[in-house]
Amino acid sequence: MMTRLENPSVSIQDLSLNFGAISVLETLNIDVAEGEFIVLLGPSGCGKSTLLNCIAGLLDVSDGRIFIKGKNVTWEEPKDRGIGMVFQSYALYPQMTVEKNLSFGLRVAGIPRDEIAKRIARAAEILQIEPLLQRKPSALSGGQRQRVAIGRALVRDVDVFLFDEPLSNLDAKLRAELRVEIKLLHSKLQNTMIYVTHDQIEAMTLADRIAVMKGGVIQQLDAPQTIYNRPVNRFVAGFLGSPAMNFLDGRLEKDDGNWHFVAEDVRIPLATYAFEKQPVPGAAVFGIRPEHVAFNSGSGWPFTATANVVVVEPMGSDTLVWLKLANQNFTVRVTSERTPNNADTVSIGFDPMRASLFDAATGTRL
Repeated sequence: MMTRLENPSVSIQDLSLNFGAISVLETLNIDVAEGEFIVLLGPSGCGKSTLLNCIAGLLDVSDGRIFIKGKNVTWEEPKDRGIGMVFQSYALYPQMTVEKNLSFGLRVAGIPRDEIAKRIARAAEILQIEPLLQRKPSALSGGQRQRVAIGRALVRDVDVFLFDEPLSNLDAKLRAELRVEIKLLHSKLQNTMIYVTHDQIEAMTLADRIAVMKGGVIQQLDAPQTIYNRPVNRFVAGFLGSPAMNFLDGRLEKDDGNWHFVAEDVRIPLATYAFEKQPVPGAAVFGIRPEHVAFNSGSGWPFTATANVVVVEPMGSDTLVWLKLANQNFTVRVTSERTPNNADTVSIGFDPMRASLFDAATGTRL
């Protein structure tokens, strides 16, 4: 059961959404603190954009309530919710200049002309688009268009900003640049922001907290490093991390009062592992991230083994080395200066304290 925040900026309470007999969102509960940056993360079809659209008022919920700044907005029109939304597509008016695009909503709302000019000037300065105000969208790059789309939400002067995968149409370099700009924007404004993405790097770098979703259910809601280091289940562990966490299928055994994880000829002592649930002998999954494995570093680790190199993947600053451990795929991240050759026999070592153990049947963390 989640702990509710006092005076949250946005509060989602027992929210469900059904399309006929199909359940899309299932009894979701999230409280977003004032000025917090929350990222909704998950694979395609997990319900993250659907949840954002419910918050925005673009979809009617089947059950539950939505509060923004303490006001029940569950059935309010989008324009009355006090939110600004940035979509995946830029959705700019091609015949209008940047300035006209920014001011259009304000003019329709009857905002005084001098107030409109003040808001546009402020947004243009924050987003560094002052030189672009008299251009039309066709004369802008993708990154510039997305800045204008963000500016259109910014001029509304709202408390809550909703972002629906705003960087997914940009190339990798532009995504990295805009990611930094969004983080700086949040630092300047201190507004509440809810951001949808399937990109784990965006989630890890932007979020104060991440809500990892699967099948319309929030699997884990916590700080990025907590989710990365202590995932609540195998799905969360496998979804975050590039390369992905190593998983070994095996079983838990107890010998002379000491627990071990056993997979074929591999026997990993678990004396340093902090069990969160009372372990019982039986099928289990052992997970450890590639960067937590030492490579050709000698003894001194609670667990050491030798393994054969199968594939070497140079990545520039580092290298991914694919091994066979317990006859299962196992990846180690090494520096580019220590790259082995295919078919080499190498040694590895790690401390199970950095690992995660999961129940084989349910996938939950042990």
